[in-house]
Amino acid sequence: MNWNSAAEFFAMGGYGFYVWGSYAVAAIIMVAEPLLAARSHAQERERVARRRLEETEE
Repeated sequence: MNWNSAAEFFAMGGYGFYVWGSYAVAAIIMVAEPLLAARSHAQERERVARRRLEETEE
């Protein structure tokens, strides 16, 4: 395709909202997934540490 201006490029022939929206959603997911995984991992490590502490106290 040949676009004559930046506005035409971002409009993507009338489908710009869907194209750029899809890119935005994918970017948000790619940022959120590692953050959520790291938080879940830290919570699980804390849970295991508490359980071990409880076992040693018994």
